[in-house]
Amino acid sequence: MSLPAHFPIMVWNPERAWAAVRALKARMATARGQATAFDLCFDAALPVAATASLLPGRVRVFPDGRWRSAAALPESVKQIFDLHLPLASCPPGRRHVVAHLGQSLDGRIAPATGCSAGLTGPENYDHMHRLRALVDAVVVGAGTVRADDPRLTVRRVPGEHPARVVIDTEARLGGDFRLLHDGVAPVVYCHARDVAPNASLPAHVLQLAIRRGPEGLDLADLLDALAARGWSRVLVEGGGVTVSRFLAQGCLDRLQITVAPVLLGAGRLGIDLAGGLCEGRRRLPVRRYLQGPDVLFELDVSCP
Repeated sequence: MSLPAHFPIMVWNPERAWAAVRALKARMATARGQATAFDLCFDAALPVAATASLLPGRVRVFPDGRWRSAAALPESVKQIFDLHLPLASCPPGRRHVVAHLGQSLDGRIAPATGCSAGLTGPENYDHMHRLRALVDAVVVGAGTVRADDPRLTVRRVPGEHPARVVIDTEARLGGDFRLLHDGVAPVVYCHARDVAPNASLPAHVLQLAIRRGPEGLDLADLLDALAARGWSRVLVEGGGVTVSRFLAQGCLDRLQITVAPVLLGAGRLGIDLAGGLCEGRRRLPVRRYLQGPDVLFELDVSCP
């Protein structure tokens, strides 16, 4: 197909790719199933028929997050599309749960004493902040709050802050952590139904009583409680115990593990399941991405 001499050929870079991903997320909030696909420009997502001709420089995104481009794209751009379009293309109300852990070569997410900050490199931190910007809620366990005092906000890339969800089965967390007081996004605190609410938390924190599960909380019940409040796209960010329980209870769609070229020798473990995984779940569909010196593995764990 010949083009007019003035037709602009778009050159993609990571910043433009991220702007397009954000535009798709915004468009999905109002799409209401009207389009079968979207074409991405630098900062726009245009509804199109899935079989329509694809103009040069544009990227076609399908309802399941798959995408194609007529032109070759830089690896950094392809990675942003691969890892983030499945979330951005997920319509409001459809559950999609992603977990992420950063760990050392010997499977530790943090030293025995100390926080996990700085284990993976800046490229992986940018990726995690993009994930936060695409989800409705980010979930951590009380142990991660005690160890890292995280803010769980979006700071390294443009984007909106998610709701912050803390799991504390026995309601023992103190009330002096940063995310409880910064006021930049809602905070949800989940404890077992047979435990009294935590009186040490600020009044603005929404406390939810959740059914107990085989270990800790019943995480399907927790996800239902979040979805009832409009938070169906969820990132589980840690720690190892919390991510392991989501995996064991079959409550994840995708699991991302970023391995840093570091040896700790001791410390907090990443995935750690009593009895391990059955043989059929040990080799799952996986994609691999380089993020600076780190390697991110993304596994499809939605299979039964």
